[in-house]
Amino acid sequence: MKKIASKQPSLWRYSPYIGILLCCGALIITLLFLYRQPATTAYPIQGFDVSHHQGQIDWKKISPQHYQFVYLKATEGGDYQDDQFQQYWLSAHEQGLRIGAYHFYRLCRDGAIQAQNFIQTVPNKAYALPPVIDLEYDSNCIQQRSKQQLLRQIKIMHDRLQQHYGKAPIFYTSKNFYNIILTGQFKDTPIWIREYKDSPNLKDQRPWTFWQTTNQGHIAGIGTTVDLNVFHGSAQDWQEFLASHQLINVQNQN
Repeated sequence: MKKIASKQPSLWRYSPYIGILLCCGALIITLLFLYRQPATTAYPIQGFDVSHHQGQIDWKKISPQHYQFVYLKATEGGDYQDDQFQQYWLSAHEQGLRIGAYHFYRLCRDGAIQAQNFIQTVPNKAYALPPVIDLEYDSNCIQQRSKQQLLRQIKIMHDRLQQHYGKAPIFYTSKNFYNIILTGQFKDTPIWIREYKDSPNLKDQRPWTFWQTTNQGHIAGIGTTVDLNVFHGSAQDWQEFLASHQLINVQNQN
């Protein structure tokens, strides 16, 4: 007992320093966590995107006031249609969400075939957001085709969607694909950047329109993790973006 008692003053003597070290450690961990999380609070317009991977969604739990837009996977390549797309489209629209559709572009397939797949699947509705073409790096296909061949086929799909829907398509992409293929190309096409750890700003200073900030988001009504996105601008900027696509006050049209 005396031995234990003799150590207590020593521990109390060092306790202030231990407390300081613990506080410093907690502060460092917090700062590291915040550093790794993209700062999205400056962007009031929030949205998300889903595919069949999210399974059954309880759309009635998702507030159109909190999430101003949602993009749904419709098609992939020349012959794949997402089996949840039609249900998602109807349910999300009924809930009052602004909806749009995206196509996962296969670099090995011709643009015309992929455009036809999308057009046959996605209804041409005045309330729908502009179509999105998801462009991602594929080492096999990039080796099979030159940059100019890839750009030519992407342009074919881009132009056919714009002609059919009357809205300029958006390119969803990563910084890697953008730097290799898209830099200096399609200068009037809005860009949607996937970037989870850093800012979405591009090396050539091209402005971006949407930013996918994480693929680990959580939304009530969705049982899996989900991609979260923000629009680049204020609420007023968002209204101007919608107006540029004739989307003002058409949300509840059939």
